[in-house]
Amino acid sequence: MALTVLNELLIEDPSPPLLLYQLNKTAQLGTLNYQSCYMQRVFTHFPEILFIHRTYNPRGEVLYTFLVDGPRVPLEGHLSRAVYFAILAKEDAEALAHIFQVFKKFNPAWERVCTILVDPYFLLLPTLAMEFPAAEVLLSAFHICKFLQGKFCQLALEQPVERLLLTALRSTMCSATAGNLRKLYTLLSTCIPPAQLPALHSHWLLNDRIWLAHRWRSQAESSRYFQGLEVTTRLLSQFFGTTPVVEKGMSALLQYLQQNSGDKVSFNLGPSPLNRYTPLEGSPESPKVEQLVEARIQHSLNAICTGPAAQLCLGELAVVQKSMHLIGSGSEKVNIQILEDTHRVQPQPPASCSCYFNQAFRLPCRHILAMLSAHRQELKPDMLPAEWTAGCAPNLSDILESTWSETLEKRLAVALLTEEVSQLLQHCSQEEFERRYSTLRELADSWIGPYEQSLP
Repeated sequence: MALTVLNELLIEDPSPPLLLYQLNKTAQLGTLNYQSCYMQRVFTHFPEILFIHRTYNPRGEVLYTFLVDGPRVPLEGHLSRAVYFAILAKEDAEALAHIFQVFKKFNPAWERVCTILVDPYFLLLPTLAMEFPAAEVLLSAFHICKFLQGKFCQLALEQPVERLLLTALRSTMCSATAGNLRKLYTLLSTCIPPAQLPALHSHWLLNDRIWLAHRWRSQAESSRYFQGLEVTTRLLSQFFGTTPVVEKGMSALLQYLQQNSGDKVSFNLGPSPLNRYTPLEGSPESPKVEQLVEARIQHSLNAICTGPAAQLCLGELAVVQKSMHLIGSGSEKVNIQILEDTHRVQPQPPASCSCYFNQAFRLPCRHILAMLSAHRQELKPDMLPAEWTAGCAPNLSDILESTWSETLEKRLAVALLTEEVSQLLQHCSQEEFERRYSTLRELADSWIGPYEQSLP
């Protein structure tokens, strides 16, 4: 029996892995769950985003591969991001719930999963939502790309048109801005016959929630990301998808993992995940750590905020990434200076700031995000109002109209101008102070009338 080969292979593993399998009445493999100690450590370090890929063999049995994803996960090493394997002889809700429950039993970090990425053909979404109630389930950019590639081939388009669409698709996936996605959507509407267009589900390109989970990557990172997943999925198909005997396919896959264990060093796993609450004092941060912190803030914005809120806050975060300076802190308040602006941040939830952006929209501004970055923290759900949380806000225009008022506009403008003038007067020489004060006095006299100082 091929299962004997599998067991012999596992004995050679220096660290005993988790291996649970169940045989059916004909002594054939019904289900299998596998996770090595190293895979368990990888998931413990990077549990925020779980990527699920399914591979079918000629007999219709399916291998579920769980991979970690997200800003903190290194892109190098084929299959090094895999953290769990599960085989189902029959893909139904009961069997799927079972493998999820086994996974959760041996991985307490499952409670920290924020996002689960799946393919367009994944139908058992209620089971996924039941087992991971706090996680958001999204279509993955990689699976959408593969879906569209397959559809282009099925439509038997003319070669120049197919080449044009494939080139545009690859370019858009590596730079998934709203503008590029809209251009691809328009191109599909132009090149695909109207009767065949619904099969492409091109509306996915306009679902910004899908792309916010992918857009934090640079163009080069996106290219490496897609190439890495392409190699990973091909390896899974090579070892499992082409072999009708489940045990042999799994044995070949695990043997490949053992022979290529050098990929593990690319993760450089430490004894514990990055501490969210490291104090400000200490040695200067390395650029790599700063990038990881900013990436985690970016992910928390995408995971917690509704789409429009995340867009606004990511614009604020872009300013933080260019210039951020912590100029002082106390037990209750933190002074943040970015470029020429200085504002007071109240860090205790719900966090607030004296700047216009926070006062008008009640969203984490660049100053609050700078504070989070300096303290190596992430955005928490209690830091923004309920109307901005994921799934609550209908659209951006409705919220902006409800938050704006003429009185607030004037009050904030006066407050910001007063604060700026006060800073300019305080931080200058005596000579410069006299000149600036005299200029202000002339402006005030021309506007409200001469000022007469009363003698005591």
